[in-house]
Amino acid sequence: MKKGEYLNKLLNSDKSILTSKDIAMIWQDTDKNTFKVRLNYYLKKGDLFKIRRGIYSKNKNYDRFELATRIFTPSYVSFETVLVKEGLIFQYYERVDVATYLTRELKIEDNIFLFRKIKDNVLTNSSGVNIINHTSIATRERAFLDTLYIDGNYYFDNLRSLDWDKVFKLLPIYENESMSKKVKELYDIKYT
Repeated sequence: MKKGEYLNKLLNSDKSILTSKDIAMIWQDTDKNTFKVRLNYYLKKGDLFKIRRGIYSKNKNYDRFELATRIFTPSYVSFETVLVKEGLIFQYYERVDVATYLTRELKIEDNIFLFRKIKDNVLTNSSGVNIINHTSIATRERAFLDTLYIDGNYYFDNLRSLDWDKVFKLLPIYENESMSKKVKELYDIKYT
């Protein structure tokens, strides 16, 4: 690859967030020192922006959902972030809620990310998780169940938009009897 092509390769990527591994693969770089020098050159020039250790963006207008799912992997956007978007709750939350393997809250620039631990067999099951623009995002049914899994007494403002067939199809991945009872309770309240 010629000298000027390295930056063009990154800028032509359809991802707004790039990890060190992504960049190394795009550049097909095997020499760590050369890679670091080249990366630092583009950072100092302002052609790339460092967001966090090992995570970079091509510009300041990156997709915050994409960033949220690149900080800790595996992960996917869920909980209140999806519930608000889908109209199941009406309280607006500025933060991005993410299901992953640990619990942590991070502030990066003006964004707050709340990472919530969910057990491995649920986290790694892709049922009810869609990939949209390089970002894994839970469906409304999956976000509903994730939220009940974390907080069994959560109050939902509107359950009319749920596809209950999908809810009951996803429910077994949680392997949680009390959660199953709560879901059935909510279903019975809505339909009886």
